[in-house]
Amino acid sequence: MRTAYNVFGVVLLLVTATPIWAQAPTSQYPNRALRFIVPFPPGGGTDIGTRLIAQKLSTSFGQQVVVDNRGGAAGIIGTELAAKAVPDGYTLMMGNIGTHAINISLYSKLPYDPVKDFVPVTQAAGLPLFLLVHPSLPVKSVKELIAFAKARPAQLNYSTSGSGGSMHVAAELFQSMAGVKLTHIPYKGGAPAVADLLAGHVSLSFATVLETTSHVQAGKLRPLAVTSAKRSVAYPELPTVSEAGLPGYESISWLGVFVPTGTPKDIVALLNSEIVRILKMQDVKERLLSQGAEPIGNTQEQFVAVLKADIAKYSKLMLESGVKVE
Repeated sequence: MRTAYNVFGVVLLLVTATPIWAQAPTSQYPNRALRFIVPFPPGGGTDIGTRLIAQKLSTSFGQQVVVDNRGGAAGIIGTELAAKAVPDGYTLMMGNIGTHAINISLYSKLPYDPVKDFVPVTQAAGLPLFLLVHPSLPVKSVKELIAFAKARPAQLNYSTSGSGGSMHVAAELFQSMAGVKLTHIPYKGGAPAVADLLAGHVSLSFATVLETTSHVQAGKLRPLAVTSAKRSVAYPELPTVSEAGLPGYESISWLGVFVPTGTPKDIVALLNSEIVRILKMQDVKERLLSQGAEPIGNTQEQFVAVLKADIAKYSKLMLESGVKVE
């Protein structure tokens, strides 16, 4: 297994060095449509955040920014496609904590290297998760859920966007800290995972606030807590999992923009500048915050530091939990 130190070294190299062959003139960039790959189906948290940014980026650049959903295999299919794209600045991808910080430790073999194959542009948003249950489940707090699950080992099913995603990792951490056993039902993205929770086919889920807010407001899903260290701006009345019964628990996701390695540095710098500017727009901030997402928009170096910390954190968690996907 690659160490976090070595992984960080490669990430830092990607930020500071671009192959000479990629240093083509870019004064006319962009002069055609851009593709923004989302490695998950439409309707999920990653997709929603991407479309908001893509719309603004299209206006800024005066070129169409096409959102290309390529869901499946916990984001692996779409991420591989982005990794192998021509590094000319016309292909971006919205990665998340699963595709770029968790999969590297979870999978023994990946068709892409989340570190070597990508240049990080900026971290777009932080995404706390809801711990949600279907209204038919007779629990109204984290403590009640833990007691209910302990009395029924492996009888409660939970849905995720796929093995190794933020939803799965949040659930694994919950089981480990609470001493309960749940049954994992993976889907091909957050949207179908939430859809089956809404239908009552599974009992609970850890899903992003961004993709489940409307269902919570409609009373179709019952939130028990948020997984962040602090309470959600959008739902300040909802306790954190840590406050509600598992002290020290924290598991959040994030969205981050990446481009294939070899993309000219001046294009990467332009993309960073424009996307950070978009994330500071009042209407964008309000839209994200109203749905529980926290806009970030940081520098490449700051994003690298986040990647370094998360790769190390989840490498340790995967090792301790024994979770592995062949």
